[in-house]
Amino acid sequence: MPMLSFASPLFQGRRARLVWTAVMLSCVMFSLIMALTPTSTVQMDIGWDKANHALAFAVLAVSGRFGLPPGRKAFAGLVIGLLAFGGLIELLQLHVPGRDGDWADLAADSVGITLGIVFAQLIRRLVRSD
Repeated sequence: MPMLSFASPLFQGRRARLVWTAVMLSCVMFSLIMALTPTSTVQMDIGWDKANHALAFAVLAVSGRFGLPPGRKAFAGLVIGLLAFGGLIELLQLHVPGRDGDWADLAADSVGITLGIVFAQLIRRLVRSD
């Protein structure tokens, strides 16, 4: 059975960037809905609020890294944009019933961004070595 090569179209080329951009935008919308909906008894989480934030922003960072063309400007824009997005969510949550804006959540978002970028860079190296 052939193995999926990291050099597959999933990780390289214009079409792959479009797919990853669509994934990231879908995740942004999902994150907004989850963050700005008043809390209810049924929540999707992995058991610890800070881990939820880190995981969400790691996914955003990975999909954003693959969705953008390589380059320092795109990389810087992604990191700054994700941090601003996390900060905006925390500010908006101050006005949502049952939600609290928490700067520790932004710190967890930063950890997730860092982990996501590191993971995406490891995948990029694997793609180049294939």
